[in-house]
Amino acid sequence: MVLSSSINAQNLLDKLEKEFPKEPVYKIATFKTTRIGLGHSIETRKKGALEISLYNRYWDIPNFEGQRFLADKVSTRYGLDYSFTDNLTFGLGYTNHDKVTDGFLKYKLIKQRKNTKKAPVSVTLVQTLSHRTLENTNAGLYDSSTTSNNYAFASQVLVARKINSEFSLQITPTFIHRKGNPLTDDPNNQFAVGFGGRHKIGGHASIVSEYFYVANPLKSIDTYNAFMVGVNWELSHLLLQFHVTNARNFVEDTFITQTKNNFNAKDGNFHFGFNATFVLHTKKKKL
Repeated sequence: MVLSSSINAQNLLDKLEKEFPKEPVYKIATFKTTRIGLGHSIETRKKGALEISLYNRYWDIPNFEGQRFLADKVSTRYGLDYSFTDNLTFGLGYTNHDKVTDGFLKYKLIKQRKNTKKAPVSVTLVQTLSHRTLENTNAGLYDSSTTSNNYAFASQVLVARKINSEFSLQITPTFIHRKGNPLTDDPNNQFAVGFGGRHKIGGHASIVSEYFYVANPLKSIDTYNAFMVGVNWELSHLLLQFHVTNARNFVEDTFITQTKNNFNAKDGNFHFGFNATFVLHTKKKKL
């Protein structure tokens, strides 16, 4: 009698599982924001979210007579990102120091799943476009014969895994294209790979770091691989990022391939970064 009841109960459970299959459960908050520090993270905002960002870099110039109170030079990027869906984001930005206007499309293709070997990582695609004013760029990198040569493109595949509740890693293969300049031997196509990580150290704080290796660097100027280490601090809908880096630019095709300073304390090579990001929810539904 007991055996018959157990068999019937198991058959009922099997039927229910077939009619109502289990919904996949995804890992969340691999990174707490859409940027690790320098570059994009795999994260996208919920549908209808408007992200307002203010990114800053401060640095000193050796033997600079016009030194200011805190730093000799300041570069700021003003940015607006909007999420059309949970997985698709469009963003625009403008940097005042090198007068670069940039835009990007970001699409989360795969989400890491819990308790299964399926989808062990998250994958996000990023396509960026930037336009610069020639007199404010590195001399010789861009062909001034037509205005169309002022553009550069970066295509990235972001692959990340949340190892546990405190530790996440990301790898970012990157392809960068700009119009070739016949006056230089610089490659117009460059390949790079980025490595990023986040380690949670408190309820609202985490240590983050990024490094970008360029396989075929520029030849007309001396460049170094970009590196960053810092702390992210979460305050509800506001995220603050503090970091030290050798990169002073914000757009992928510039900070990855055109960083002129090595990461050390000599000759003003350290740049202090401060990023502030605020998220405004434009939909009535709680996100």
